[in-house]
Amino acid sequence: MDSDSKDVLPGGARKREPAFNLPASLVVALSILTFIHAVRAYLLSPGADEWVLRMFAFISPTFAPQFLAPDRAWAWTTVTYSFLHGSWEHLLFNGFWMVAFGAPVVRRIGTWRFILFWFLSAVAAAALHWMMYAGELFVLIGASGVVSGLMGAAARFVFSPSGRISRQFAHRNRLLSVRECLSNRSVLVFSAIWFLTNFAIGFGQFFGGTDGATVAWEAHIGGFLFGFFCFPLFDGLRTEGEAPRRSS
Repeated sequence: MDSDSKDVLPGGARKREPAFNLPASLVVALSILTFIHAVRAYLLSPGADEWVLRMFAFISPTFAPQFLAPDRAWAWTTVTYSFLHGSWEHLLFNGFWMVAFGAPVVRRIGTWRFILFWFLSAVAAAALHWMMYAGELFVLIGASGVVSGLMGAAARFVFSPSGRISRQFAHRNRLLSVRECLSNRSVLVFSAIWFLTNFAIGFGQFFGGTDGATVAWEAHIGGFLFGFFCFPLFDGLRTEGEAPRRSS
């Protein structure tokens, strides 16, 4: 019997998934991000919102005490910064890519491992950003590092060995090894475009100067590398107990 037989209706018609069908845990995550930003934007006073940023944004540890953050604020701010955003545009941008790449990852690993993945990818993104700017003042917010981690994780399985993407059932694909990824044209093109885009952002900020907020492209890279190399640690069980499948 074909391994995808349960996705085929009587008469040979293939079952279609709804166009908007997100895992519940991903919907909850997006709702939490939206709720937090709405409270900050519409309910908190400027002074109260500044307190939130000082307590929950990731501020360079060297300068954190000067911003009224506790000396050991890194114990929670390496994660909590990922729930804060600078604007609705910032949140919508992250939410769009989280839906695109987070859905197959969450379907594959489930809710609890998704939560753990979120926390650790946020830490990895903050860690690389801190290593790049250890002696400078910075305030890091946004879920971009987590989204980048989901992109890196998805790159390990959404592309079939032939290079095609199985859109509806990508979460059932076989996990590609790092060696297979390095020989898979689709993975290489996707990764190259992703890295070049982030490097271009970084060089543009360095040479063009900035006024106000900047894009933390270093945190993006930290998240992506974590997702790409560490995703196998989260990829223990298969959806509905199924064996790994090779996409055609």
